[in-house]
Order: sequence, then structure tokens, then C-alpha cells
Amino acid sequence: MRLDDDIHNFYEKLVLEEIEKRKLNERYNDDVMADFCCTVLNQLPPRYIRYDVDMAFYLTQTDRLDMQQRVALAINFAIDQIAKKKDINE
Repeated sequence: MRLDDDIHNFYEKLVLEEIEKRKLNERYNDDVMADFCCTVLNQLPPRYIRYDVDMAFYLTQTDRLDMQQRVALAINFAIDQIAKKKDINE
């Protein structure tokens, strides 16, 4: 077993979906996006799984909506942090 290949945090997928939905990857360079993703994921509880299909099967619709709301709030916070950092550096 390889931990980095066999297990992942389900929130990573949700974060990437929201980033693509908001087209944030087109707005920020790779270096900023790496820090951005760390900021977002550090605000979310880990939800480790082996297979996405398991999560889809066992997750209720209410839990899924709650997770998506958490992701949206964490992304909004990270956007605010980037804006503050940009203002300080200018």
C-alpha cells in the first residue's frame, strides 16, 4: 500500500470542483493557487477515503450540501486572504 496513491481527502475533490466552477485557476498563477489550496484545505476537516464511489454511496444529500457550503466559505476566506496580502505587498 502507498498512502499517497491509495488514500486521499475527499475535500480535495470538492475544492478543485469549486475552483474550476469559479475559474479561480485562470485568475491566479500556480504559485498563488498552491498557497490558496493550502489555506482552503487547512480550514476544512479531513475526510479520508480510498474510493470516491464509496463516499458518493454513503454520503447523504444533506451531508454533501454541508460539505459544499464549507468549501464555499473556506474559498471565500482564502480569496479575502489573498486580497489582503496583495494590498500589503503593493
